Amino acid sequence: MRRVVVTGIGIWSCIGHNRLEVTQALRAGRSGIGYDESRSEYGFRCPLTGIVDTPDLKAFLHRRLRTGMSQEAQYAYMATREAFEQAGVDEQYLLENEVGVLFGNDSTALPTVEMHELMLQKHDTALLGSGLIFQSMNSTVNMNLSTIFHLRGINFSVSAACASGSHSIGLGTMFIRQGLQNMVLVGGAQEVNPYAMAAFDALGTFSARVNDPARASRPFDTDRDGLVPSGGAAALVLEDYDHAIARGATILAEVCGYGFSSNGGGISQPSSEGSYIAMQRALADAGMSADDIDYVNAHATSTKQGDEQEAIALTRLFGGKRAWVSSTKSMTGHECWMAGASEAVYSILMMQQGFVAPNINLEHIDPAAATLHLATQTTETSVRTVLSNSFGFGGTNSAIVLRKPQD
Repeated sequence: MRRVVVTGIGIWSCIGHNRLEVTQALRAGRSGIGYDESRSEYGFRCPLTGIVDTPDLKAFLHRRLRTGMSQEAQYAYMATREAFEQAGVDEQYLLENEVGVLFGNDSTALPTVEMHELMLQKHDTALLGSGLIFQSMNSTVNMNLSTIFHLRGINFSVSAACASGSHSIGLGTMFIRQGLQNMVLVGGAQEVNPYAMAAFDALGTFSARVNDPARASRPFDTDRDGLVPSGGAAALVLEDYDHAIARGATILAEVCGYGFSSNGGGISQPSSEGSYIAMQRALADAGMSADDIDYVNAHATSTKQGDEQEAIALTRLFGGKRAWVSSTKSMTGHECWMAGASEAVYSILMMQQGFVAPNINLEHIDPAAATLHLATQTTETSVRTVLSNSFGFGGTNSAIVLRKPQD
């Protein structure tokens, strides 16, 4: 079976617009969460969100290409530019070689609303223009990336709620392992606008700490009162090991294991058993045990039930073990469809720099997580192996095992 490695990563998030900015934020334990007045005016019960800047693409892309790009596709473009640059993949390489794209995305609300409002005003579909159709399709991210970067391999969206980005890594790994592709661009993207999150707010799962945004996301803390939505995009270049070596690429990490499961229960109910199965499968796929893991990037979103169920599953595997555990969502909020990809990027950055990012705002540890080795502050340590969890509505679970390149 072919080995799969990561040769490039890119990130556009609420804690930074590139690898350097994000690494600094992770080390500093700096939150990217803020108050969005427009959400309050729109009718949100909780107007907190990750504050994600909109990139200016005029310097990079012709208007013809920008027309069909949704908000999340714009974020993904910036993350992909950075990932390909680090991987040493230029336009000439992309024109001469087949590269696939699998991106996690599970909504595209803004252009749908814009189309509806235009129709209410104009009552004429001819006035909608040509770009909104490409913005409004759930495959908006991968169709734009494949067009802009001349990607001619496997090409589809992974739509699996908050596990979308993680599943894209797992599926890309499978395509390469089976010899169907030598290189696949994978990742996840999440739009950041009120329309995308209004129905989510209606569920009452968002934090109500409106007077203290930076302290609102509190994974594993007994005083947590809900998640904070966020977004952006993350991209990873996956590659066959021998192919990477042959072209002289620098290997950042190896994808050693992919595990998955479905809870088969309530549509919004988390499951400790489902989480445990996904993690066990990822470890088995990697040929590892819990004792081999240095760091667990937990899914923990700061919801009462979700954190508790994951803590129960984590305790079965890592209770009393040496593996550090933290949730970077304490800083970023819940990046939803991109979370599995962004947290893989965050984990690789920690690997490279030798530290574990803190689970900020963790003041009173949930009893269910009492035996876990939770990182409440930045910890300088060697990170050679990582397990990263992602779980989503509908009971979809994904876990990825990453390993630092062998010396």
